[in-house]
Formats: sequence, structure tokens, C-alpha cells
Amino acid sequence: MNIFTIKEMTIASLQADLASGNTTSVQLVQTYLERIAAADSKEGGTNSVLEINPDALFIAEQMDMERREEKLRGPLHGMPVLIKDNIDTADGMHTSAGTFVLANNFATQDAYIVKQLREAGAIILGKVNMTEWANFMSEPMPNGFSGRGGQVRNPYGSFDVGGSSSGTGASIANNLAVVGIGTETSGSILSPSSSNSLVGIKPTVGLVSRSGIIPIAHSQDTAGPMARTVQDAALLLQVIAGRDKADPATLSAPSLPDYTASLQKDGLNGKRLGIDKQTMDSLAPEKRELMEKAFTALREQGAELIEVNVPEITRESSVLYHEFKHGVNRYLRTVSPYLPAHTLKEVIEWNRINTETTLLHGQDILETAEKTDGTLKQTEYLRDRLADLRESRTEGLDQVITGAELDAIIFPSYFGCDIAAKAGYPSITIPAGYTEAGEPFGITFTAGAFEESTLIEIGFSYECATQHRKAPK
Repeated sequence: MNIFTIKEMTIASLQADLASGNTTSVQLVQTYLERIAAADSKEGGTNSVLEINPDALFIAEQMDMERREEKLRGPLHGMPVLIKDNIDTADGMHTSAGTFVLANNFATQDAYIVKQLREAGAIILGKVNMTEWANFMSEPMPNGFSGRGGQVRNPYGSFDVGGSSSGTGASIANNLAVVGIGTETSGSILSPSSSNSLVGIKPTVGLVSRSGIIPIAHSQDTAGPMARTVQDAALLLQVIAGRDKADPATLSAPSLPDYTASLQKDGLNGKRLGIDKQTMDSLAPEKRELMEKAFTALREQGAELIEVNVPEITRESSVLYHEFKHGVNRYLRTVSPYLPAHTLKEVIEWNRINTETTLLHGQDILETAEKTDGTLKQTEYLRDRLADLRESRTEGLDQVITGAELDAIIFPSYFGCDIAAKAGYPSITIPAGYTEAGEPFGITFTAGAFEESTLIEIGFSYECATQHRKAPK
């Protein structure tokens, strides 16, 4: 196996090679490290990987030993995985959210989802770059830029890489690991997945634990899989989903289904899907044509398509500002005392002192968040939070889905991410082709709470019928 033959390999194909003795997990890790050196770290590379796990090869040796002893842990046994830099790992890697102020932050314990990955036999290969503070620092900041990591580049060319899980998107698209983990508050999994020709699943809030992840907003935050195929994304979701006593949102989630049971080629047959007319009308002709081709494929697989109008939420909401201050202050209280900031106010002040390196794009969003009181009791916050729920659920997605008896709603690219994020509802993005210039374009399906199985069924059937994804040159 070499850096060329490993391209586009799936969990199933790699497990077959491991089972037959054609390769080992140690060789997999070494090969991905070669690809990172050749396609990411060099000048002009994608600049998506921020650092490598110092224990990766040792863990790979352990997984190989367990395989020889026939102690397999599951489909992710011995699979190299890359994770976003806002997820805690207690393995000598930093957790900085792309910032200089947390550049020396070493977590003392793994995030809950990292524990589950390790228990499943996955190898945490490294951490990837991201839009600084998960794109909640300044309005002018470009997708994929962080002070600590620099600019992530799209492997398909000079196109927007998407954000804030930019490094996960670029690295998995560029075949630098088997699968990756992103996080989303509003569009941060769906956007880079669409921009990098990937499958991205933004789960229902509460399906995947948020503990050990640097927060933006507790009402919308979630982690999720980013992969090159629906099957790989489903296998990864199966591992990271689950109840965590440290995260109350997960305790009311229904029992975890077998997501692999939803990998049905005829999964679109009989499905009722709503086409959001408003977002379709806003598309440029070339991308509208790609969507029309997608609709044809969906109908050919037996889906019924109904035109609907998803309400647009135009009201400005203060929720993210209030919840960010509350959540980030709570997180910063847990970091080591030697770090330069332990509150949002101290972060802002430290940035002002170190302007030349930290404020290339300003920090207006941080400053707006700091003006809230951090108690989550202000009238503005409470009214906006309740209005978000009413407009996104009761008067929004619930009304559209129930009224038209839909299984899911279709959006182009990552459109619709905002209303789904406010509702806390799940979405899946699938590659839907490329523009004439080679820019990747995705299609997104959104459903009701905890309907990930339905979305995987729809996504897998569409993927099997179209096979749009191509590796970047």
C-alpha cells in the first residue's frame, strides 16, 4: 500500500485488507503520514492538519496486536481518524480552537466522543485546523482561517473551503485519514462537507455528547461525522452517538438504532421529499442545473418530490452571543492555571495586547458576546431563545414536514442549515456534482428530531444512484 493506492479507500475495504494481511494498522498510519507530508504540510498544500498524535503509531501497534489475538472491537478497529481542534484529547495534543491564546492548552481528559472512538479501536491520527473560535470571532474572518494554523485550502482548487470544520473537510477530501470529526453550531459540518465533496451528518442536538468540546452555543452545538461515503459516516455516527451523564441533552435521546440497517439501495423508494422553493430560486443557473439533475435521480429511485416553502427566519437572534459567553467562560474555568486567559474578557484583552498575531481580522463577535451578562436570564436572550424554537420548529420545520407528510426537506448546498440548527434537527449533505470550473456542490436533506436513520437511508440510496464524488487531483 502506498500514498496513491490508499486514496478513496473505505472502512470496509481497509478492514478487508487488514483481515487478509495485505496491510496493518501501523502501515495505514505510516501511509497517511506520508500523504500528509506530500499533500498537506508542504508549501502550497491544503494546510488542514494542525498536529499529529505522538501516540498514533503506538496505538496502531496495539490494534494490530489485538487483531492477531482476534480481539476486534468493531468496524473502526485500527482506523486512523482526524478530529477538529476544539475537541479535548488527553494525549499530548493541544486543544486550541485555532487560537493563540489557547495554543498551550493541554486537556487532562478526553472528550466523551474521543473516549468512544478509542474504545471502538479508532486511532486518533491528529487534529485539524479550523476557522478560529469555530467562526465566532469576527465577521470578516474567512472560512478556514485561524491565527494558530493559518489558512486551510480547498483540495479541489481556489474555491471556498467552507467552515468552521474546514480542516476536517479538506483533510478527509484529500484522503489524509479514513474519516473525520467536525462540529456544528450552524452550518459548520454541512458547509465544508458540501465544499469538499463529502458526506457530512449534522446530528440532532442530544444524539452526540458535547462534553469536552469548546462550546459556541449549548442549544445548537453538536459533533458529527465527515466522510467520503454514507456508509463510513454511518459507521462513525454509530460509535460517537450515545448517552453521556455529563451532558444532560443526551439523556433524553431515544435508544440508539443500528444505522447500518438503513444502508439500503432502494431507500428512496416511496419517500416524500420537499423541495424548498425559496432556496432554489436563489441559485445561480449552473448550480440550479445540478439540483435539477439531482431531482431527476431522486424521482428515478422512486421518491415523490413536493414543492414547499420553508419559512425564512429573518429576525436577528442574540442567542449565540449569550450562550457563547456563558459556555466559553465555563470551559475556560477548567483549563490550566498557566494559560493567559480564563474568561472571555481576558481572551479579548490578551488579543488586544498581541494584536499583530491575533487580530488579523478583528474580534467584533467576541466583543459583542462579552457585552452580555453571561447568566442566560436577560429578557433579550429568553425571548430570542423561545422565538428561535417557535419559528424553527412549531412554525417552521415541524409545520412543513407534518403538513406535507414529508420524510425530509431538500436544500441545495448547505442552505437551510440555520433553521435546522435553531431547531436542533439533523441534516445530511451528499456530493451532488461539480461546476464546470470543478467546484464541488452538495445536496442537503433535513428531517425531524432523531431521524438520522431516515436521512442515512435517503443519502445512501442517492449516493448509490449517482456516485458523484471524485477525488481531488
